Amino acid sequence: MTLTKTTNGSELTIAAEGRIDTATAPELEQTIKDSVDGADSLVLDLAQVSYISSGGLRVLLSAHKIMSKKGGMTVTNAGDNIMEIFEVTGFSDILNIK
Repeated sequence: MTLTKTTNGSELTIAAEGRIDTATAPELEQTIKDSVDGADSLVLDLAQVSYISSGGLRVLLSAHKIMSKKGGMTVTNAGDNIMEIFEVTGFSDILNIK
């Protein structure tokens, strides 16, 4: 998995590429924790993510909880296979997905 961070004012965007699974989820979690201190909002760009496991979903839920105390979190560019996982697990009702 490759992670790319960009900031636009107080908005942090993290773009992930590859698979978010048991092996890579801790890296995403650490990147989010290390990066959100100065950010009011977080955008997770999943355009290049091919798969997300329960470990990845846990990281998204944790990030959502942290960012709900700030300006919020948005998930963008989730492909059909990722959206299907979000819908089956109920994450489509929890996360702000655009």
